[in-house]
Amino acid sequence: MIGTVIIGAGPAGCAAAIALARAGQEVLLLERSPAPREVVCGEFLGVDAAAALAVLGLDPAALGGIPLRRVAVGHGARTAAAPLPFAAWGLSRLRLDGALQAAAGPALRRGVTVLGASPVPGGWRLRTSAGEVAARRVILASGKHGLRGFPRPASPWLGLKLHLDGVAAGDAVSLLPFAGGYAGLQPTQGEDGQGGANLCAAVRSRPAELLAAVAAGSALGARLLRHATPRWDRPLAVAGIPYGFRLAAGGPPGLYRIGDQASVIPSFTGEGMALALHSGLAAAAAILAGQEAADFHAAWRRRSAGPLRWAGLGAWALRLAPAGFAAAAGIAPLARLVARRTRLDLAA
Repeated sequence: MIGTVIIGAGPAGCAAAIALARAGQEVLLLERSPAPREVVCGEFLGVDAAAALAVLGLDPAALGGIPLRRVAVGHGARTAAAPLPFAAWGLSRLRLDGALQAAAGPALRRGVTVLGASPVPGGWRLRTSAGEVAARRVILASGKHGLRGFPRPASPWLGLKLHLDGVAAGDAVSLLPFAGGYAGLQPTQGEDGQGGANLCAAVRSRPAELLAAVAAGSALGARLLRHATPRWDRPLAVAGIPYGFRLAAGGPPGLYRIGDQASVIPSFTGEGMALALHSGLAAAAAILAGQEAADFHAAWRRRSAGPLRWAGLGAWALRLAPAGFAAAAGIAPLARLVARRTRLDLAA
């Protein structure tokens, strides 16, 4: 029987696997994808995400992260900008996941799909595409995808992501509300290591033409996307994202849920990666301390409460009152306030 099986080798799962393996624990990290791949993600790494990566021995700049120094907001003819109140980088998920999965080393087993999990005396039994696996405990880090028998609430929100060429994004992350949703645009690297931009949007219904919809929302969006050329035939998409979700305390013994399985912050804050990485580190620390899953879930729910609450308020303002959000006189203090209130307590 394996000590800990982790389902999903995204940032949360890899963080937990690396921390447990370094502590001498027996870990098996199962990933259904045979190789790192792009997924729907804003690709923003703030100072809290960088702090978690430092614990894991990784540095955003060394991985090719592009420094981000400003935030801009556009609505109609109005554009406002302010310095970011912390260090940040744009880094593609393809590169980030590749580095994290390499750091996980021999614990990682690729191309294995978990079909189901059930509690048994003394642990858990997993049915996988490679056969059955027995474990004393399971960490569910499958991101936005659920595991049969352990659902997560759905919502009408749809996440879209598209890498672009021909966009001069500079050193800014731009927030671009538009009819039906809002988007974030920032510089990133392409699969070939060349510069480009990442457009990530949250919408309630999929627009016929994503670039046209975003460009129609503001003069800033129209200017940034004027010469944009998609790198992919169509945007990546994931449905039913429950923004604001926090896992309730409790759950079956021995099943720890992390990353988007534990909490989902509105994407415009840029704290999604930090939450994922720190939840993985927190789960590893809980297991090493002998803390039961229910107690870990309760502690993580408390720790993520403030950031999710403030992020929800900011998303509401960006969605329903974009003109006020983009007011030049208000964006600097508003950006500082939201950034401060959505950060995790790293001492927890």
